[in-house]
Amino acid sequence: MMKKIAVAIGCSLLMGGSVVAAPMNEPIQPIQPAKVKNPAMVELGKKLFFDVRLSRSGFISCNSCHNLSMGGSDNLKTSIGHNWQKGPINAPTVLNSSLNLAQFWDGRAKDLKEQAGGPIANPGEMAFTHELAVDVLASIPQYVNEFKTVFGDKNVNIDRVTQAIAAFEDTLVTPDSRFDQWLKGNKKALTVQELRGYQTFKTSGCVACHNGPAVGGNSFQKMGLVQPYASTSPAEGRVAVTGKDADRFNFKVPTLRNVELTYPYFHDGEAATLHQAVDIMGRLQLGRQFSKQEVEDVVSFLKTLTGKQPDFKLPILPPSSEKTPPPRPFD
Repeated sequence: MMKKIAVAIGCSLLMGGSVVAAPMNEPIQPIQPAKVKNPAMVELGKKLFFDVRLSRSGFISCNSCHNLSMGGSDNLKTSIGHNWQKGPINAPTVLNSSLNLAQFWDGRAKDLKEQAGGPIANPGEMAFTHELAVDVLASIPQYVNEFKTVFGDKNVNIDRVTQAIAAFEDTLVTPDSRFDQWLKGNKKALTVQELRGYQTFKTSGCVACHNGPAVGGNSFQKMGLVQPYASTSPAEGRVAVTGKDADRFNFKVPTLRNVELTYPYFHDGEAATLHQAVDIMGRLQLGRQFSKQEVEDVVSFLKTLTGKQPDFKLPILPPSSEKTPPPRPFD
């Protein structure tokens, strides 16, 4: 049945060694470029995203765990937070996160604005408080002036801080991947192996969860649907939000955009490579043992989902004033 459905929604064809143009109604759609509505707010949010003064130690920023030079993640199994604490879960990429139905693996934040405030006050991450973070920003004249420019007055508060960070994160999309080019009709954008991998990806049922522009991020699914998933991670998924036992081990389906850059994989970071991730997902979620060739083909397709990375210059952060508390080493 899954194969028939996949074929019905547009199975790619290989004819005489040439790739036929992408048919309509594919389960994956191209990423659209960002539309910046308020450049001043985006610029303020960019500064805040990179500013370590939003952390207790003065050494951790949003970019520490969502590094924009590393696919919007940190390539660690679990992130390192305040006082060298290891987090309980793998840091999801911030790239294309505006396309998610909710934020965090368990979906506890409804949007990017709500998510942005979480790490600042999390004792295992930036370990500050919203009040102290706002006090630091309000002590820096250049920040006060920027808040006035963006919001109309000099009031610095956490609502405006998170709104600005979210506005910047909204721009972190990665359009124009080779797969997007193929979707738009470029018959030469994909190789025969990559297209074969996409066909396997569809006919095996991967598109049931990994679909849409982000190739995921739009549903919660149980990890270990066909076979149980063994993990030492304390994270139990959506149940932490809903309190419903039926949601235990249900996690937000991750985006597969730029997935070759965001290793290791899964909520616990236990899959070190894409090959391992594809093999495990085939067995645990689909009940299918992919052959070595099928794994190679699917991985080759997944690498075509790497898009144009955000193009920006690192911000010049406002200098601290004499009233700004100095950074405190990890304690």
